[in-house]
Amino acid sequence: MRTLSEITAALDDLYPRRWAEDWDRVGLVLGRGGNSVRRVLCVVDVVPATVIEAIENDCDLIVAHHPLLLRGVSSLDPAGDYKGDLVHTLIESGMGLYTAHTNADVANPGVSDALADRLGLVDLRPLRPLDGPEHHGTGRGHGRIGRLPETLTLAQLTERAAAALPPTAWGVRAAGDPDRPVSTVAVCGGAGDSFLADAAAAGANAYLTADLRHHPVSEHLAGSGPALIDAAHWATERPWLDTVAERLSRLVEDVRVSDLDTDPWTLHQKSGVN
Repeated sequence: MRTLSEITAALDDLYPRRWAEDWDRVGLVLGRGGNSVRRVLCVVDVVPATVIEAIENDCDLIVAHHPLLLRGVSSLDPAGDYKGDLVHTLIESGMGLYTAHTNADVANPGVSDALADRLGLVDLRPLRPLDGPEHHGTGRGHGRIGRLPETLTLAQLTERAAAALPPTAWGVRAAGDPDRPVSTVAVCGGAGDSFLADAAAAGANAYLTADLRHHPVSEHLAGSGPALIDAAHWATERPWLDTVAERLSRLVEDVRVSDLDTDPWTLHQKSGVN
């Protein structure tokens, strides 16, 4: 049986903390290194529902994508804040918590590789490669760009994305000519509007990401940029859980993936429908 320190060392090797953005908070959050790890739950978000899921499944460790404590706090009063309550609950349950966020985004394979695989993209390369000798020729970087085995229209690609990604109330929406032919696709798991220019420069016909906003999208399309496909943030990052679970299964016998939809949007109604 592996200890938490051994699991942490393996995760740090897969997703070195130095690869994370300066503002990010990754690595071990809670747990004593000598504790045994028999069962792991992989989640996108550490929220009350996923913590309850981990407890009900008698897990010893949660591996999360999004940090629970991204910004500094001055109190972990369980009565004053849900995060304080979660920290107390995790400690009282003897459960560890580990986060791999932007360091998992840029890894190869990382978050965007798993998303690209769901769409059937091949010949992947980074949308924005990481700089520095350590990363030269490694395929590490933000987002991915690849090609479809066959050309699709934007409408067909949007339909494929909706079928391939986990279902959410947000669903999948697209911006651009529905009949536009698409053979080269860029993707970025999570919020990716900062890479709109990269997708255009890379020659993508379409770019799939999450959390796209009105004005950047409007300006991007007016500048003849790639068509855009906007999916729920959680749905674009959920595929990566299968990747990290497969890696952890080499060390821990029981590794589970949470399919709880933690996207905050819970209702979608098409406008103009009575």
